[in-house]
Amino acid sequence: MAAIRAAQLGLSTAIVEERYWGGVCLNVGCIPSKALLRNAELAHLFTHEAKTFGIRVDGTVTFDYGEAFKRSRKVADRHVKGVHYLMKKNGIVEYEGRGEFTDANTLRVTGADGGEQAVTFDHCVIATGATTKLLPGTSVSERVVTYEEQILSDELPGSVVIAGAGAIGVEFAYVLHNYGVKVTIVEFLDRIVPLEDEEVSAELAKHYRRLGIEVLTSTRVESIDDSGDKVRVTVSRDGQQQVLEADKVLQAIGFQPRVEGYGLERTGVALTDRGAIAIDARGRTNVPHIFAIGDVTAKLMLAHAAEFMGIVAAETIADAETMELDYVMIPRATYCQPQVASFGYTEAQARDLGYDVKVAKFPFTANGKAHGLGDAVGFVKILSDGEHGELIGAHLIGPEVTELLPQLTLAQQWDLTVTEVARNVHAHPTLGEAVKEAIHGLAGHMINM
Repeated sequence: MAAIRAAQLGLSTAIVEERYWGGVCLNVGCIPSKALLRNAELAHLFTHEAKTFGIRVDGTVTFDYGEAFKRSRKVADRHVKGVHYLMKKNGIVEYEGRGEFTDANTLRVTGADGGEQAVTFDHCVIATGATTKLLPGTSVSERVVTYEEQILSDELPGSVVIAGAGAIGVEFAYVLHNYGVKVTIVEFLDRIVPLEDEEVSAELAKHYRRLGIEVLTSTRVESIDDSGDKVRVTVSRDGQQQVLEADKVLQAIGFQPRVEGYGLERTGVALTDRGAIAIDARGRTNVPHIFAIGDVTAKLMLAHAAEFMGIVAAETIADAETMELDYVMIPRATYCQPQVASFGYTEAQARDLGYDVKVAKFPFTANGKAHGLGDAVGFVKILSDGEHGELIGAHLIGPEVTELLPQLTLAQQWDLTVTEVARNVHAHPTLGEAVKEAIHGLAGHMINM
């Protein structure tokens, strides 16, 4: 995105990529995982909701994970081709290989064949991403994997322990469970999706346990033994230890910025205490002509955040009109079922910051479209500042709620009050009417509750 925007603004632009054109998200992250999640949703409907929808099948219905995997790769590959098309369309020079700084204005690009090229620049945008954190004393093996190995595998284990209950952990849990894998989630903190609002965490945990997914919170992974017939995971809670046995362990405990091996020390670029590249509100490092965006900055490790950071950096370099980033208000989305979506402060965070917090919550059990879909789980919860009436956060869990955030984030960005947002007319019946009702609640006149 940074390269495309820079080219659009008339800058001579080149891009260096060693492996994943379009980034992790497109190749082995959010795009192929959404294809797998869609297949898992269909499997769930047939196995758990057939009676609800009047589905009767004579004979055996099977769900071929190998075919689901192939579809996920086709989806990713199609979009990778689109990246190359966009580079060509915008006149961007592609260098395939590993880039390493030789000084603050030169990159050495080493290709797979060992050949080297020198690329000089007036400005550089670093977008090297992040690597997966592993539990201390563990390493990746055939049976102890990260999201990357799992999403590139067309085979399923009989059972899996997932260490970490953030977005990646709960999404893979949903996929694997609906293909018949026995899933246990282990989370060190006291709730799953721990960065979300507490009520959202509780709702998702309730739903997962109802599905048959084992959820262990406030539980530490002490060790992983990959030497026997099964992987043995020793966990502890409240001083009591337990050994979990599974065919596979998926580590999903987080990421760390990828800064090693790129010659950053030759540029003078400074790092933060967390080992990320330090930037200002427009992505500029302490070296004025070098910028950094995305996961390598550890600001908000989401693809759409990196995309917008890239656009802002390119516009800053080109001296074009742009804006500074507010990472708190960037939307967040998790695509398990029910989906989770949010932006801004949680209720607890807002109160701790001293806001006069107003809260309104509307359940999907009172939404006609949700009942028509046969999926009336969850709620919309919206927070406003009582002093000014402006939105300061929203927390949604339910059917397709990831599609409901843009109207709220736009309202927040333009400082609209709840009274002003309440005047927005929604089509009927839509899931978005749940947002409308919560907004009306904040304005003091919820209609359908």
